[in-house]
Order: sequence, then C-alpha cells, then structure tokens
Amino acid sequence: MAQRIVINHQKDRMAALRHPEKAHRPDNPIQKKPSWIRVRAPGSNPVYDETRGLMRKHGLTTVCEEAACPNIGECWSQRHATMMIMGEICTRACAFCNVTTGLPHKLDPDEPAHVAEAVAKLALKHVVITSVDRDDLPDGGAQHFADVIQAIRALAPETTIEILTPDFLRKPGALEVVVAARPDVFNHNIETVPRLYPGIRPGARYYQSIRLLDDAKRLDPSLFTKSGMMLGLGEEKMEVAQVMDDFRIADVDFLTLGQYLQPTVKHAAVKDFITPEQFADYGAMARAKGFLQVSASPLTRSSYHADRDFAELREARARRLKGES
Repeated sequence: MAQRIVINHQKDRMAALRHPEKAHRPDNPIQKKPSWIRVRAPGSNPVYDETRGLMRKHGLTTVCEEAACPNIGECWSQRHATMMIMGEICTRACAFCNVTTGLPHKLDPDEPAHVAEAVAKLALKHVVITSVDRDDLPDGGAQHFADVIQAIRALAPETTIEILTPDFLRKPGALEVVVAARPDVFNHNIETVPRLYPGIRPGARYYQSIRLLDDAKRLDPSLFTKSGMMLGLGEEKMEVAQVMDDFRIADVDFLTLGQYLQPTVKHAAVKDFITPEQFADYGAMARAKGFLQVSASPLTRSSYHADRDFAELREARARRLKGES
C-alpha cells in the first residue's frame, strides 16, 4: 500500500509539472473504466517499434503520445501515427487535454521535411497532421501547416492528407492559407456542446469553430470537412443533436463521436461512460441528419482508422453525386 501511495504521489507531481495551470484545481478522482472501454497496453511488436523509432529519429511529436490516446498500440502496430507539428507545448489550457501548456518554442524550419520523410518511409496511404494551439504566432501556424502539406506532396505524392487544425481565433487570413495548400480533409474538432465551453474549452469559442468549418467548405467546396466531439462530459442528448444540426448547416461531411477519458486527477471529470448502445443511437441520429460518414463508438478518435474512413468517405460522396443512397 505504501508503495502504491508513493507512486500515486509521483504521478500527481508529474501531472502538476506538465500542467502548472491545473495544479490549483481540486482533484477529480479517476473512475474505473467499464469493460467496453479497456484496451491492452502496447506490447513488444516489431512494427510498433519501427513506427516509434521513426518518430524518434526525425524528432517528431505525435498526438498519440501527447494526448495519451488509448488506441496507440493498435495504430502504431499498423504504421498509423498522427503527427503533431509546431512543438509539444500548447498556448491554451483546455480542461480535457493532456498536452503540456506553456510558452512554445520557435518553429523548426526543418520540420516539414522531417514529417514528409517519415510519411514516405512509413509508406502511408493517408496521414493525419495536427498541431498544438499557437496563439503566439501571427498566423496561428497556418503557413507551417501549408509548408508541411507541400513537403508531403513532394515526397509522397500518392499519400492523401488530413489536417486537424486549431480554430485560428483572431488570425485573419490563416484559414485561407491552409485551404489554398489543398489538403484532402480539413478537420477541426468542436469537442463539446456550447454550454460546457467555459469550463472545458475556456480559450475557444463555439461559434468561431462552426464558422471555421463553414468557411473552409465555402473556400473549397471539393474539400472534405470533418469534426468531432467527446461525450461523457455532462452533455445532454438534445444538446448533441443541436451540435449535429449546426454541423449540417456548415455542410460538415464527417462526424466522429468518442468517449472522453480523464488523463489525470487535475483534468475535467468523466460524468458518464456512454455505452456502446448509446453510441449506436447517436450514430443512427447523425446518419439520419445527412452526414456522409459517421464514426461513433467509445474508442473513436479523430484519426482512428482515418485511412479506411477516408476511402469510405470518398465512396459515399461518389454515391451521393450519382443519386444513390
């Protein structure tokens, strides 16, 4: 028992160092996960080790590690990794997020080339590129996103590119720079319902995110747009339905819904573990509202099975253009 207490104290101290802005918050005990949400820890696997080694060799950061994604073992064993550009320090302090908050370092001008080299060596058919929030940069990092896209196009022209961007709040012209670089999928996550934004996403604005998705499709109607939410933070079913309607008004193509999992005792508490049956109901609701693609399950994450989902997304659009169901 004494050893367990020491270990827990060490974990709490590490969490406080990683998230100094959360250190003053009262602890939210982490609940035991239900059987349907448990996943195996990454084991010894040659492909997993190769993927990890490539990330280390090129000095790349992945959201898989930084956000403590539960699917890392499965994804890395299949050579899937979501690369997080512009460093591992975020300028915001969302209550759900495990990424370090603080003052970021300067951008690495060689990062686009390193990302492209890793994509080419992994022979990825589809890659997801995300980033921390960079409110410290005049364009929020938009040009860096564009540089990464262009570098991948040069070294891996057959790879389709999905970007998961910040909201570019108060960064006029930033979205235009990113869309002009012609990614295949533009993803920006809403994360939760508007009522919960002050406590969960205090640095963001719900309608800014909706407007961003709407503007991306307006700038390039051929672009696939995508967004996602975490469930289990205390949202009501009708609130989720309203967000879906807002997405459809913005012509969002792809919706992802997954279970929120609490990273540490200093993060927002899980209010509910949504059952697989409830996720199936949400998925059916979303499909009825007209999304081209829906992924709704406890372990769904923005980039989980992104390569397979993108292929299905293209097929769904082709069927709709032909007037097929």
